[in-house]
Amino acid sequence: MFLGGFMSDMTGGKATALEAWAVARGLSFTRFDYQGHGASSGRFADGTIGLWADDALAVLDRVTTGPQILVGSSMGGWMMLLTALRRPERIAGLVGIAPAPDFTEDLMWDIFDAGIRRRIMEEGVWNRPSDYGPEPQPITCALIEDGRNHLLLRGPIAFDGPVRLLHGQRDPDVPWQLSLRIAERLTGDDVRVTLVKDGDHRLSRPQDLELLCHTVGALVDEVGVDEVDG
Repeated sequence: MFLGGFMSDMTGGKATALEAWAVARGLSFTRFDYQGHGASSGRFADGTIGLWADDALAVLDRVTTGPQILVGSSMGGWMMLLTALRRPERIAGLVGIAPAPDFTEDLMWDIFDAGIRRRIMEEGVWNRPSDYGPEPQPITCALIEDGRNHLLLRGPIAFDGPVRLLHGQRDPDVPWQLSLRIAERLTGDDVRVTLVKDGDHRLSRPQDLELLCHTVGALVDEVGVDEVDG
């Protein structure tokens, strides 16, 4: 099950490449759009971490069957951890791609200057220019405040299953050290971090997609997820 990033959608290169790999191997695969993303209804600006985490949980509960490997990209890495904490019995393993738990606090609020913070608090939103598309990213007061209800890196992350984290060391958005911090916080011992020295945030080059599919495949073999019709 693939969980996408902030203002991303289920048609991205990682999601579609992983789906093609899974189908070829005879594995079921689920990708979806959170509310306000891609083909789903709703306004992006109305979304919060809690709302999108509920979306991920609903898809897990209503669409998938059996043990799942969650693959989370950027914000999706936060979503996969929240989902694993809420349904540990359903999760066979996790694969994070530049995972970004707590990003609303650590990578937004904490680094915004006083003027941006004031605009968010007084006007309710600040439209941040985006390097990933023509549309700015609406950073709302609700997004920031709700994010504080779901912070994970302030204490242990109680998941004992296998976890694989992939991170580019030239990621301009999510520091690669964050994957090391996640590894430290996870309570399980079967945690491996793979750093791609020349990799960016997307990790969507052919060699990155090959690494992703290889990583997921090795984890499938390790946990013994049964093969089913794709």
